[in-house]
Amino acid sequence: MQQPEDSPSADQVPDVAGVPPGADGARDDGPQDDRQAELDRLRREVRDLRGKLVAHPLVSQAQGMLQERYRLPDAQSAFDLLKHCSQQHNMKLRSLASAVVSVPRPDDERGLWFPRRSGRTPPALRFLPGHRPDKVNRSTVLKQVLHQALTITDASMGDLQTMEPAVGLRMEQHHGLTEEFLNFFALVEEGTSCFLAARRQVRVASDVATDPEVSEPAREMILSIGSRTAHSMPMLSAAGRTVGVYSLHLPRAKQELTRAQATAVDGMAVQAGRWLDWHQRTILLNALEDLHRQGTRLRARPAD
Repeated sequence: MQQPEDSPSADQVPDVAGVPPGADGARDDGPQDDRQAELDRLRREVRDLRGKLVAHPLVSQAQGMLQERYRLPDAQSAFDLLKHCSQQHNMKLRSLASAVVSVPRPDDERGLWFPRRSGRTPPALRFLPGHRPDKVNRSTVLKQVLHQALTITDASMGDLQTMEPAVGLRMEQHHGLTEEFLNFFALVEEGTSCFLAARRQVRVASDVATDPEVSEPAREMILSIGSRTAHSMPMLSAAGRTVGVYSLHLPRAKQELTRAQATAVDGMAVQAGRWLDWHQRTILLNALEDLHRQGTRLRARPAD
């Protein structure tokens, strides 16, 4: 881990105005700005490390399965195989590990995990003009869903979570939220409007202070960021499977969306949900099939 640099002392900061720091009430904000930037960097680093700690058991489980399945010599070989395939298919290591753990193992020795799979046409993404739905990056789609929802509703805070079969709802995108909030809701199981939206598969509006479905710890955390109404939109596959949820946090109690706003965010949730389902059933399965093909080759290779 990179060690934080020492903040410069007051006598090390150049005095451009020719006035000594502290004289006549003058103040140099340089060191304070540097300390704040360093603090922000350390907070991001801590959040990243916590995310890795949450993902580590999942990746370790996938490593063990791959090592046994392809008779690899050690866990590092399994990790290298997992990492190589995730990079080749431009997806997060955690997402590929989650699929390895949750998808039934291959039963075909010819290198095909899904031998009867046919190609699928990607659904349109009308909220992303200029992007081909079969070429756009998954993270770009998720970022734009949240960004456009915030813009449409004039909300200053929001988050987006995707459903991982082996985990549940996991935080993927966010805006305007505190580090404490992000750590608390890194994984969501129940007691929130987003969990209700995922379970009921309809948009849920929650008056945070009074909603009996919200757990007390979650209520306290959501109120602490200044959210009084949370609107959560489920993203569903065409078959009605929940693939994610995004939520907008508004500052007034029982604050409704206009009809135009509700129509826009609901429509975007429909498009994003169908595209995410396509991505899982196409790009993710391509990565799994490639992983199986490479693993099968490694299994057939004679030991040194």
